[in-house]
Amino acid sequence: MKNVTTAEFESEVIGSKEPVLVDFYTDSCPPCRMMSPVLQELEAEAGGAFKVVKIDAASEGQLAASFRVNSVPAFFAFANGKCVGQTLGAKSKASMKKWFEDSVRTAS
Repeated sequence: MKNVTTAEFESEVIGSKEPVLVDFYTDSCPPCRMMSPVLQELEAEAGGAFKVVKIDAASEGQLAASFRVNSVPAFFAFANGKCVGQTLGAKSKASMKKWFEDSVRTAS
């Protein structure tokens, strides 16, 4: 998982050839910390089929605001440079995987 800044968002997310799961988080958020190993496992199991990036909503406030992130963790699915889904809150690995795959599939 890569931490992405506003300056990198265009190249890492919008310009990505593979789908991207974006995680808006803050260091002070317990559910955010709980989701980090879940997201790492999902990315590892995907074997390059998609990537996961993390964006610190506190330090990248303008980017978070542009996606109307009012609470964290907030997750966004991107495919072909477009946001194709969003969800909030901690989830199990299985439900996160299903949400992401369903979001990307409907965008195809």
